[in-house]
Amino acid sequence: MQTTLADFIKGTADGDEAEAILRACVHCGFCTATCPTYQILGDELDGPRGRIYLIKQVLEGAPVTQKTQTHLDRCLTCRSCETTCPSGVKYGRLADIGRKVVEQRVARPLADRIKRAVLKEALPRKWVFTPLYKAGKLVRPLLSPALQDKLPATPAAGTWPRRAHARKMLVLEGCVQPAMAPNINAAAARVLDACGVQLLSAPKAGCCGALRYHLNDQEGGLHDMRRNIDAWWPLIEQVEAIVMTASGCGVTVKEYGHLLAHDAAYAAKAQRISALTRDLSEVLPQFEAELAARLGGKLKQRVAWHPPCTLQHGQQIRGKVEGLLRAVGVDVKLCADSHLCCGSAGTYSMLQPELATELRDRKLNNLLATGPEVIVSANIGCLNHLQSGTEVPVAHWIELIDQALS
Repeated sequence: MQTTLADFIKGTADGDEAEAILRACVHCGFCTATCPTYQILGDELDGPRGRIYLIKQVLEGAPVTQKTQTHLDRCLTCRSCETTCPSGVKYGRLADIGRKVVEQRVARPLADRIKRAVLKEALPRKWVFTPLYKAGKLVRPLLSPALQDKLPATPAAGTWPRRAHARKMLVLEGCVQPAMAPNINAAAARVLDACGVQLLSAPKAGCCGALRYHLNDQEGGLHDMRRNIDAWWPLIEQVEAIVMTASGCGVTVKEYGHLLAHDAAYAAKAQRISALTRDLSEVLPQFEAELAARLGGKLKQRVAWHPPCTLQHGQQIRGKVEGLLRAVGVDVKLCADSHLCCGSAGTYSMLQPELATELRDRKLNNLLATGPEVIVSANIGCLNHLQSGTEVPVAHWIELIDQALS
């Protein structure tokens, strides 16, 4: 795709990256076949190819309108198009660059600005979000059905193992997960403890940075990333990996090295952090034989596995979770269209509720068609979003293994 960047972005880091991405696109349109919003709306501008054209026009200096912003806002950044693309177009990065420019050029309505400000200031801060979440649970019956859906039952976390092991790994607590699903990290710690690994947590680490970064507060997101690096750095020499139990966080932390490449003070540290980062599904297979010997025949439930987009498309990790679950005796099924997004996508379900609900219901119809007793996934947003539409329990896959071990 021939591109002539406007002076305002030509020669900048963002401009050079965007130009390289645009030139890789050959207009083939394969991406539209796997784009969730294109499947629902049928509009070329609500598919990756159309959005790429919009971003190209913006970066070449064309007028930017609210219509442009609307089409970019509707994108889930699920990156399914990246998996499909034969040319390796890094659409997710291009979308971040394009949205940043559009955000600077188009004034949002006041109500939209307020909603986005609340999301990016409250959700990433545990000390703000946790008390708000608990207060919401107390008055849940008084809230609208849409808000009630965001406040499901919270399982108890149980105990965190206290045994010391020679092998140690770090875990990111995250921002909303400690309040909404505290059992996930605790379950991961118990399973790893049973495998002879001590899971450590750095108290000053928080939101991975994705939330603010993808709400176009990119400087705020980078600040969160630097804070995490500072929190982890004193422990780096003690651990063999930084474990992610939320795939949305994992895909972002793995990109710290790229996102902070132009920060002289953090570039080298960010590269080291990204290189150490592993999704939990990348860590546990080394213990597969041991877990299979201990769990054989204990897990009788029929399980449907929903692979988050941030795992299968963002991190390009496929087959590891279902392979591990099958190895330990779980009857696990993938549903039809398992490559498509469930509609959660970070804050998307709050900013684009109609599209998010349609995608959720389509996903649940396919998942429930497999006849599951429980649905499992690997990202807190997916878990909460799916649970809001079904009575079938939705859990993190590590919780199944933890339950069987205990």
